[in-house]
Amino acid sequence: MPEEKNTLEQKTNNIDEEAASSRNENQAEESAASVPDEKQEISSSASSLNAAGETAPGQNGEKKDREEREKEGKEDAENPLELELKKYQEKLKEAEEKLEELENRYLRLYADFENYRRRVKKDFDDAQKYRAQELITDLLPVLDNFERALNFEAQHEETKSHIQGMKMIYNSLLDALKKEGVKEIEAVGKEFDPRVHQAVMQVNEEGYESNIVVEELQKGYMLKDRIIRPSMVKVNQ
Repeated sequence: MPEEKNTLEQKTNNIDEEAASSRNENQAEESAASVPDEKQEISSSASSLNAAGETAPGQNGEKKDREEREKEGKEDAENPLELELKKYQEKLKEAEEKLEELENRYLRLYADFENYRRRVKKDFDDAQKYRAQELITDLLPVLDNFERALNFEAQHEETKSHIQGMKMIYNSLLDALKKEGVKEIEAVGKEFDPRVHQAVMQVNEEGYESNIVVEELQKGYMLKDRIIRPSMVKVNQ
């Protein structure tokens, strides 16, 4: 009995060892079988990665091309606006230049008009100021004749009365002329002034300094600040 028990235990151990060995063999076979699958899976993954790696630059290139096209499209869209802006800027510059030219022309015309207006005003003022000049000029010979007549020495009372009447007329005429701004030019005893004196003779007279008027041959007259006729004088040397 003890021998049979040992035999049975030995057989049981053998069976267990065979089962374990069989299991190990099966696991090894399964492992060996799964290796190709894993290898295939790894290869597939590697292929996918390679494909992804190959397609990524292409996608980046397409993206870059798309961005460039969008940029070009944007530039094309902006170009008409820039051209339009440039065109208006040129027109604005031309308008500013034309405006400047017109302003300069206006200033010149305004200056010319102001000069013309001042000349017209001066002419008008002069016309008003010297309106009697022509008449006064015509009356000067009359005054000269009155003075010659008054210098005549009358011998008879009747002649003296006529001279007295002429003197009254002469004074009335002088008063009327003075109201218009006529005044006599001072000459005798004054220094010779070529603006108001006309020297017709030079003399050597004692008691007078050089270049002094010693005698008036014909009276000179002024109308306000304008010389109508200079005095004809003798000047001491």
